[in-house]
Amino acid sequence: MIRPRFVITLLLIGLLVPTAGLPADWPQFRGPQRDGTSSETGLLRSWPDGGPEVLWSTPVGQGYSSAAIHDGRVYFNDYDESTFEFLVRALNLEDGKELWRFKEKRRIRPNHGITRAVPATDGKVVIALDPKAVLHALDAETGKEIWRKNFVQDYESKIPPWYNGQNPLIEDDKVVVAPAGPEALVVALDKATGEELWRTPNPEGWLLSHASLMPAKLGGVDQYLFSVLQGTVGVSAADGKLLWHFPFKFNVSVSPSPLAIDSERVYVTAAYDSGGAMFRVKRDGDDFSTEEIFVHAADEWNSEVQTPILFEDHMFAVGKKRRGLFTCLDLDGKQVWNSDGHAYFGLGSFILADGMFFILEGKTGMLRLLEANTKEYKQLASAQLLEGHDVWGPPALSDGILVIRDFGKMIGVSLRKGG
Repeated sequence: MIRPRFVITLLLIGLLVPTAGLPADWPQFRGPQRDGTSSETGLLRSWPDGGPEVLWSTPVGQGYSSAAIHDGRVYFNDYDESTFEFLVRALNLEDGKELWRFKEKRRIRPNHGITRAVPATDGKVVIALDPKAVLHALDAETGKEIWRKNFVQDYESKIPPWYNGQNPLIEDDKVVVAPAGPEALVVALDKATGEELWRTPNPEGWLLSHASLMPAKLGGVDQYLFSVLQGTVGVSAADGKLLWHFPFKFNVSVSPSPLAIDSERVYVTAAYDSGGAMFRVKRDGDDFSTEEIFVHAADEWNSEVQTPILFEDHMFAVGKKRRGLFTCLDLDGKQVWNSDGHAYFGLGSFILADGMFFILEGKTGMLRLLEANTKEYKQLASAQLLEGHDVWGPPALSDGILVIRDFGKMIGVSLRKGG
């Protein structure tokens, strides 16, 4: 006979010991750590004919806004062209049932789609930045608006070509965004009230780009990295002080966000023949400086839309050359392998989970499953679950369900073993 005290002890041990395959939230752009990766394990490594099971599908307006997922709820930006309304929608992750929608009249003309940004949530509030650069703080349970900031009215920002593409960041009790107005490059706002906590001055008048703020710890200092057309900057997470600026000429627009490699190195890249660069951030007391490590020439390698993912001291991304080759690069910038002869991904998006890359072909919507390794391209499975064109929205993964979208629908796909 098993004594109750023994059972209670076992239960407590079970609560204390980490369990493989526990569901992980995907609460913001690029996931929980903002690095494009999920900690979930136990996912399907092969798919049946016809692909993994599609649990649900919901119509969406044209665009690229993808999901933030928290505690079984899917949040995303949308637009209804029939009613001219900007939307933030909340769905149940398991069955796609709509739980609420925030809507606001807003005439937005399609321009390579309409929505782009991914909301951020902590399960209490949902922070959504709309195409016309209005920041909405919504109650995660009801969708009721709590506060807002209008970048154009409040910070005199200029909306970039093809509308806003920046994804807001929640850290602790603050929301951090980059309005890039004449007086404020980056601001931190109180999450509960929207009150401004600090701002980074913008004496150079740098304009709003499509890149997003990325948290990093460089030289032992917590900071936020942000790219503008004139290069990349580091801002103190404590008070918004501009710590450093790496000059680099981006052209027309910069969509990929800065990628922190380690405590010193950062890689940046963008479209329109911008190429890319690896640079080092050096600290000397309270002062910071930068130095170039290497540059990718425009005809050598660059990522146009998607931010690379770091895995086992290598960078992985879809490069511009040859219709979008998924490429593995070492940290010296040398190409180790690419998908030439296997698949061409256009401007498709990708995430990493359980030792596998989930990659969407931007022109067709084909979903491909690759083994994550630094030696060769190795495809494990593929499935035609979406349809082209311009399938660029980044995937999201939580509790074994992959949420992906094209220009007309968003779907939830089960990657769980055993159904």
